[in-house]
This record gives sequence, structure tokens and C-alpha cells, in this order.
Amino acid sequence: MQTIYALQSKEQFDLQKEDAFTVESMNQMYNLYLLMFDLMVEVHAFAKEEQVKISKKILATEEEKNPNTRFINNEVLVKISENSSLRDELSKRKLKNWRTNDEYVQVIYNELIHSDLYASYMEATETNFKNDRKFLIDAYTEVIAPNEKLYDYIEDSRLTWVDDIPMINMAVLKRLGKIKPASPETMLLPELFKNEDDQSFGTELLEKTVAFNDFLSKEIEANTPNWDNERIADVDMVLIKMALCEFLKFSTIPVKVTINEYLEIAKEYSTPKSSIFINGILDKLVKQYEVENKLKKEGRGLK
Repeated sequence: MQTIYALQSKEQFDLQKEDAFTVESMNQMYNLYLLMFDLMVEVHAFAKEEQVKISKKILATEEEKNPNTRFINNEVLVKISENSSLRDELSKRKLKNWRTNDEYVQVIYNELIHSDLYASYMEATETNFKNDRKFLIDAYTEVIAPNEKLYDYIEDSRLTWVDDIPMINMAVLKRLGKIKPASPETMLLPELFKNEDDQSFGTELLEKTVAFNDFLSKEIEANTPNWDNERIADVDMVLIKMALCEFLKFSTIPVKVTINEYLEIAKEYSTPKSSIFINGILDKLVKQYEVENKLKKEGRGLK
């Protein structure tokens, strides 16, 4: 969507370069996913270092000499920190963000240890893998994900990450929820794409929407007689074109899935009334295409 939106203002462009940017953007999503796990690893490491420093104070109190080790012994954090597959993948991709920007590790650590969540966890009498996992999920949800300084850093680091972070946070939480004592290391490293079709979908949608731009524009113009196309929000035009392209050029995507997906994107990126407007146009065109037998969908339940 963002690439097609940008192309509207360019008289000339290199579609191959735009394809490459789209692919790179998708691959960078995985880097962000890895970095969010690595952030937990670094916070855990920082906590251990702090505990060692405090215990070595010349005038350390008895409590400082014998600190509560529940957090640094959190079974899930230990399992993630000792995950060699995760470590190797980070090394292979040269992802050292939290080592070169360790102030964000300290920000998260300080906010965490001063939270009620942390206090309750450290005071709990029962400790087990399940409780450790619940604490980590809650800590990610309440402390890490909503942290504004971390969000600003992510936004400044890579333009496309600001749109990726909500989905990445959901993916991280999903993995945390599934981790078990006997889980293999690879469970933290899911494939970015389900299959080759999934991987090529983004670039294919981009290429076909651009290739059929004039046709799609005429389809929209013909079905919005009471609207001057210049009055239609640019983002709405892009979303309608992409949806029509999916209707007509992607036989395995159900019509309802396409409509729901673009209505959700409109709510996130366009005007408050855009989803209603887009839904009206798409609904009208679907009925027209059904009458004209233009919707060539494969498989059961795809209309």
C-alpha cells in the first residue's frame, strides 16, 4: 500500500527496485521480531550484572548480599537467553542494536523493577515454569510493548518498523505463550513465510496493481458517478485498487477476506469514514462482477 501510494506521485519509477524494497521490508520484519526477543535477553543479562555489582558493595546490606534471585532465575528468561539458535541468527544478521544502544535496555529494566507487576512476582511464594512464563508475558505486555522511548527508537531506526511493531508484538506474545520446558530452540525461530506463494504474494500484488492501474482507475470512476475522483482520499483509491486486483487476479483469496482486510487497513491508515465508503464501492463491484461472472475463485467457500 505504501509503495503504490508513493508511486502515484512519480512520473517514472523502477518497479524492480520497488519490488526489492517490498521484499526487504518484509525481511526486516523478522529482524524486528528477533530484536524484541534479544531485548529480553539483554534485560536479563543486565539484571544479573546489577545483582553482582550490588552484592560486591563494601557496605552491602544483608539483603544486598543475599538478594532475591527469582527474576534472574526465571526459567523462561533463562531458556531464551541460552537459546543458541536465537544467538546464531542474531549474529548472522549482525543485529547488535541493544549492545550499541544499551540505554534502552536500562530504560526497560528500570521501568520493570519499579512496577507493581515485578514486586508481586518477586514476593510470590510459588515458583514454576508456568508462573515464570505468565510473568514474562505480562511484563512484555505492560512494560516492554507500550514503552514510548523504545517505540521512538524503533520508529527512528527503520521507517517500516513503526507499522510492523503491533504485529511483531503479537507474534512475540504468541511464541511466549507456547514455550514449554521441553520446547526445542527452533520454536523461537518460525519461518517468516508459510510457503513460496505466501512469500511472493506481496510483490505480485504490487506488480499487478501497478500494471492494471488504468483499468482499476476506470472501474472506480465508473462506480462512483457522484464523486469527483480528486475528492476521494489518495489512500482510499490505493486500497480500492488493491482490493479490486485481489478480486480479479488472485483466485485463491476469498472475496470476504479481501474486503475485511482492506476495511481494517482503511481504519488504521485513512479517514474515519473511509471504511464505510470503501465497503460500499467494493460491495457494489462484487455484485457486478458476480453477475458478469468475473470472479474466478478456486475452491469451496471462496466467494
